[in-house]
Amino acid sequence: MSSPRRLGVFGGAFDPPHLAHRALAEVALAELQLDELRVLPTGQAWHKTRPLTPAHHRLAMAQLAFADLPGLVLDDREIRRAGPSYTLDTLRELHAEQPGAELFLVMGKDQADALPSWRNWQEIVRLAIICVADRDGLTGERTQFVPPVEMATRFRKLHMPAMDISATGIRSRLASRQDVAPLVSAAVARYIEYHHLYPTA
Repeated sequence: MSSPRRLGVFGGAFDPPHLAHRALAEVALAELQLDELRVLPTGQAWHKTRPLTPAHHRLAMAQLAFADLPGLVLDDREIRRAGPSYTLDTLRELHAEQPGAELFLVMGKDQADALPSWRNWQEIVRLAIICVADRDGLTGERTQFVPPVEMATRFRKLHMPAMDISATGIRSRLASRQDVAPLVSAAVARYIEYHHLYPTA
């Protein structure tokens, strides 16, 4: 009897996608031994107060940032879906499409700490193993989410290098005309410049 298909799910605004996103995708593919990793740019982010860069630009940048990774599939379903993007809806769809697959939801530590605020987060944990980037080199004052004991087996750590990179920081650097080449791929940097994304104030 063959093992179930191992399907990773990695969502985010990717506004813009940066080298820490890329590193997390690489770690997830390797450590989880995934058959496939779906990267899903968010359509309408229910939890963000600022407007996102138009979806077609974020999708194009994600293509440039990730497409050469073996086993990675860029999935635009959240962009095509009307209304706010909820991870639960995506997991339900993937479960229905591939009912025998084992789902692994890949996320950064900041997302994991906010998990209790997500829609029906307990069902998310039932549908997918929650795989969290463990970036030991970084510290913060945020409240850390500790899963209930009965859910502990549904959480896994991914061993990420310490990379102090954030999309917020990159947008701030771009707004003040600073170089972002060390933080994003060369192709993404060229795309941002060509399309005049993240203009200065």
